[in-house]
Amino acid sequence: MGETWNKKEREKKKQQNKKEKAEKKQERKEHSKSANDLDSMLAYLDENGNLSSKPPDPRKKITINAEDIEIGVPKQEAVNPNDLIRKGIVTFFNDSKGYGFIKDLETQESVFVHINSLTEQIREDNKVSYEVEMGPKGANAVNVKLVK
Repeated sequence: MGETWNKKEREKKKQQNKKEKAEKKQERKEHSKSANDLDSMLAYLDENGNLSSKPPDPRKKITINAEDIEIGVPKQEAVNPNDLIRKGIVTFFNDSKGYGFIKDLETQESVFVHINSLTEQIREDNKVSYEVEMGPKGANAVNVKLVK
């Protein structure tokens, strides 16, 4: 009995696959000889940080002085003490609980004030001057004084 059509097809496919595999192997051998030079192994970084096979354009080179690089917290300029003093209006103050809020005249933001931060007695709608100090829950007014 002879081979069936399906068997013949499978044999043809096997032979075709062997042939393709041998061709690919030969191709890799040919390219590996030329690919071993140094230029083909180098990779470059472009200005965006991406890998590239081409060297970067020397005209786009940026020089940076090592002295200009700051590591850590940047140096702060000296602050004028008069800039820290703000003015505002007491929008709410509860004497029995000992706290209230001051609305800043410039920024219109509300700042918390505690009775321990007062130098004088204040009431609602009083004009006051104060300094802002950052607390764990946000801005706090300290050294609160009445403005006359």
